[in-house]
Amino acid sequence: MVSHLLDTVDTLAPDRVVVVVGPGMDDIAAAIAPHSVCVQHERLGTGDAVKSARASLEDFTGPVLIIYGDTPLVSAGTMRAAIAACVGGAAVVVVGFRPASAEHYGRLVTDDGGALIGIVEAKDATEEQLKIGLCNSGMMAISGQHLFDLLDGTDTDNAKGEYYLTDIVAIAHGVGLQTAVVEAEEDELMGINNRGEQASAEAVVQTELRARAMAGGATLVDPSAVWLSHDTVLGRDVTVHPNVVFGPGVTVGDDVEIKSFSHLEGATVAPGAVIGPFARLRPGADIGAGARVGNFVEVKNAVLEAGAKANHLSYIGDATVGAGANIGAGTITCNYDGFDKHETIIGANAFIGSNTALVAPVTIGDGAIVAAGSTIGRDVAADALAIERAPQEEKPGWATSFRQQRQSAKSKNSEG
Repeated sequence: MVSHLLDTVDTLAPDRVVVVVGPGMDDIAAAIAPHSVCVQHERLGTGDAVKSARASLEDFTGPVLIIYGDTPLVSAGTMRAAIAACVGGAAVVVVGFRPASAEHYGRLVTDDGGALIGIVEAKDATEEQLKIGLCNSGMMAISGQHLFDLLDGTDTDNAKGEYYLTDIVAIAHGVGLQTAVVEAEEDELMGINNRGEQASAEAVVQTELRARAMAGGATLVDPSAVWLSHDTVLGRDVTVHPNVVFGPGVTVGDDVEIKSFSHLEGATVAPGAVIGPFARLRPGADIGAGARVGNFVEVKNAVLEAGAKANHLSYIGDATVGAGANIGAGTITCNYDGFDKHETIIGANAFIGSNTALVAPVTIGDGAIVAAGSTIGRDVAADALAIERAPQEEKPGWATSFRQQRQSAKSKNSEG
């Protein structure tokens, strides 16, 4: 969530970014590197958290945007609006919203002219204040020139015994500084405090990603059954059938069809290819124009060049499959020897028969044919036929004799 939020912040090209964490949060500090980290040693409220960044911001007089790691869906547009209001003359800008249920939110208190004069937490609010529909998201833009003077004016005289960042609105208003409100949609200000809220936020993100994909020219046959990542790229006239999952790092070209129950991650699919159903493209999969990856085929760190086909029940890992090559059902590239990965190269227009094991490192030449059921551990020359099988032996009448013997033995056991 923090990384997602910081990615949005980065689009604003900020002068500096400071992340406040609690004691012992080394994993978070590592995740947000190279941004600066300040530690809030005692958890005495949001005002105290911002005070923890004093050493990093004391010389900064521009607008300071204060956002929260558990509210990752804030848009860059809302951030810019808050900063613009601060640059425009407001010492304190609060991002507010109008939730369907305001029960637990702090209320934004305005005067008769609509000017913001204070924020009251729900636990401290009067019955009349609880009727206010405009609520505090917690997000603010504050003039760096006034930030710490305002914070030094806060105290812990409240229901929680904490330093409320929200108190600076009334303090600023009291000393004649301008305060303002910028409103945003409830969905982008969702706080995530548990797994259920995380799932709700994910649903919001998925709805937005699906709408964006369809606006870009992709067809999602059942949008609610397609799961996208934040960086999924779908070309024009792509058709995605239900129950397809896109992990991070997937780019799909124009006119591609992705059939149901396929999973793609870290993969590139060129125009005109057909994927699935029940296909898995793992990181490093590079599927060429017009290529086909079919039922229960897994591709990992491998290139299928233009027009290549692997339609059934195959594993293609650490391989290059040439243009127009055909991979028969049950083919496996045996790429791992227990210690290292090795490469399989299959030439253009080669034909790999069903139930073949290609033991890497191995090269199959252009136009070569590998007979079904072969285990190939040596290179095959271009246009050659490679066969690796035990000779077929046939014993006439053996099956009749076998059945008679088995039936006789079964009858004797029954009599006994």
